[in-house]
Amino acid sequence: MEGPIPFARSHAFQIDLHPLPSPTLFGMVQIGILGTGFMAVQHLKAYARLPDARVVALCNPSGRNLDGNFAGIAGNVGDGAVPQLDMASVLAYRDPGELFADQRIDLIDICTPTKTHVAHCLGALASGKHVLVEKPIARTSLDARRIAKAAALAGERGRYLMPAMCIRFWPEYRWLKQAIVDGRYGRVLDARFRRVAQAPSWGHGHFLQGTESGGALFDLHIHDVDFAQYCFGRPQRITASGYSKVSGAIDHVLALYHYPGGPVVSLEGSWAMTDGFGFNMAFTVNFEHATVDFDSGRGNEALRLFIAGRPVEILQPPGTDGYVGEIGYCLAAIQSGIPPTIVTPIDAVSSLELCETEERSIREGVSIEVGTCAP
Repeated sequence: MEGPIPFARSHAFQIDLHPLPSPTLFGMVQIGILGTGFMAVQHLKAYARLPDARVVALCNPSGRNLDGNFAGIAGNVGDGAVPQLDMASVLAYRDPGELFADQRIDLIDICTPTKTHVAHCLGALASGKHVLVEKPIARTSLDARRIAKAAALAGERGRYLMPAMCIRFWPEYRWLKQAIVDGRYGRVLDARFRRVAQAPSWGHGHFLQGTESGGALFDLHIHDVDFAQYCFGRPQRITASGYSKVSGAIDHVLALYHYPGGPVVSLEGSWAMTDGFGFNMAFTVNFEHATVDFDSGRGNEALRLFIAGRPVEILQPPGTDGYVGEIGYCLAAIQSGIPPTIVTPIDAVSSLELCETEERSIREGVSIEVGTCAP
């Protein structure tokens, strides 16, 4: 029996895949957060780490957590810490229209259920605000196109809408994207992405209403759908299988993305795991000259690099999590007056179209041609 695999820690390195624009127009960005659930908590923790951010307003039509006390809010990622927001300088609203009308606010951060995103995005853009909106940007690609059209018009007035696709900013995934772009290990032969969890118990039941959330396929799996297209573009064809378990929509999906000439790309997403399983995200990518394996369950040794003839390297890309990365990038875009390009409204439309194609493949039991995503 072989002994333990030798590990060698990598030297420190920096990634400069997309340099952030330098602030030039103004400094502090003032934020109003719409929604006070789990995603709002993650965003609040990110804002606390960004010196150019100031949260000046919260809004929740139900009134929950408008006292700044987020005890009891939980989700599937993060360190479990619960922020206590000092409301002395933060206004609380129950009417989103009043939030949009607050002249102090530069950026509306939308962390509400998916079914509300169209109305909230259109309202915030119409009020002249920048918008950061959680994924999925809408329940359907048709509604997402309505948002993208409004965002394009707002962009002509120097106001930006950015979808909050945090995985594009997650350190390990950001490292992988750079390795693919610069070709340091040759071309990609195959890639597997996996994001599986027990059913969400937060969100006041929204997630388990498949007609509203889209189930795991649209709410969880969309992260890997988006990242796969970020790395490899839209596939020519999709073959998918899956089933429903908790939401009435597709709660477990396994999809194969067909690219002419490769790579072979598969994606698995699930809310169907038994209670107690928790949450896991992972990827394995086979290059011509290396294999990269990431598993969030391995903690500080999550990202491993295998190159023939060398000890296995444990890579630790700089950065904390994708929330800080995406929000910091959004703020820098606002400050500089340069529209976000790492992720755009049309990217969000395309991701939803791919999810819809997977859903159709599952329902019909056939492979589906994808086609292009027209701007």
